[in-house]
Amino acid sequence: MVSDRIGTPSAERPLQEGMFSPVSVGRVSQVIVEQIRVLVRDGRLKPGDRLPSERDLCERFGVSRVTVREALRVLEAGGLVEIRVGARGGAFVTSPNSDKLGSNFADLLSLSPVTAFEVTEARKVFELGILPLVIERATDDDVAELFDLVDRADIAQRHESYTMAHSAAFHTRVAACTHNAAIEMIVQSFHGPLLMSLREAQTVAPLMGRKGVREHRKYVETIRDRDVDTARKVMTDHLDRTAARVQQRA
Repeated sequence: MVSDRIGTPSAERPLQEGMFSPVSVGRVSQVIVEQIRVLVRDGRLKPGDRLPSERDLCERFGVSRVTVREALRVLEAGGLVEIRVGARGGAFVTSPNSDKLGSNFADLLSLSPVTAFEVTEARKVFELGILPLVIERATDDDVAELFDLVDRADIAQRHESYTMAHSAAFHTRVAACTHNAAIEMIVQSFHGPLLMSLREAQTVAPLMGRKGVREHRKYVETIRDRDVDTARKVMTDHLDRTAARVQQRA
């Protein structure tokens, strides 16, 4: 996304000479993309760093401005750089973005033969795996927010406006109770496939949301009470039922 939000950098970090190498093979823009990706992975380029100007990149890589612009578009689409306009604009290295990752991951799954049952099976491994951390680390604020989500789902059901998005939001918020940034990023990136599997389950059992919300409330109660064993049973039953429903669609 092109942005005109221009911060006033305190001091630009000088980039080392020789960080970029001339390229001379087919599809040179992709070679440039890979060079910059490696520099980011190795920590030689960090979030907030401004890449050299297009003109400077052309000279360093030994390519045309069209090629450099194509590479920057690919990097921007992948969420590795942000293009800013204005006097202090340019291409800036960005931090990992879970929304971008989630969009790319959802696109990948939609184009692959992954089934709703396989997604639900993966959820069982992951959501039961993080359960001890959820029980251990959930704060009073976390529990209050989870109860609020359940209350809103109850209201939505009474008004016949409940959707599987309510369920997906609940499971995503549970993962945030781990207070582990990596876990949160993985779960947020999985939001699209999660929603897809829940919707498939709903086609088999249109009223599944009612029992699901009751189980969500029971699960929050076990988190509040730090009851790992009951929490595991509640979530296992909850996910097993979803798995059985999507398996009927397979």
